[in-house]
Amino acid sequence: MKYRQLGNSQLTVSEIAFGSWLNFSNGPQKDNAIACVHRALDRGITLIDTANVYGRGAAETVLGEALAGIDRDSYVLATKLYFPMSSTDRGLSRAQIFKQLDASLARLKVSHIDLYQCHRYDADTPLEETMSPAWRNSFPVNPSTPCCIGVLNGL
Repeated sequence: MKYRQLGNSQLTVSEIAFGSWLNFSNGPQKDNAIACVHRALDRGITLIDTANVYGRGAAETVLGEALAGIDRDSYVLATKLYFPMSSTDRGLSRAQIFKQLDASLARLKVSHIDLYQCHRYDADTPLEETMSPAWRNSFPVNPSTPCCIGVLNGL
């Protein structure tokens, strides 16, 4: 497996990531999904990617089960937010960032996220609010691994 630095961060990631969108559910595929995560880690994949909206949290929940007992420093965990989780929960406001981050941390059963990504641009929230250092400075991170912010599909 080849590895590279993630942008100008201090994170080193595998060039191949493991994503948990369509392959995760709470149904009969759950055992296979967990086995796939373990196989990916065994093969040297260190970048694990998901999103709060995948299966309305189911992907993060299964991924949390798959990663239980695995050394937290052995992988880089990325998740995303933006899309509706309920009729009132969506977007990239400061309040949603904290609410969705807390929910993701609980589902994933981890103390920190290494890469938190904006899944889409939020026209209803000022970009300054979304990218504000005020909330980023209170982001729960591993002291030895700085948190990174990512953007998909352009802001």
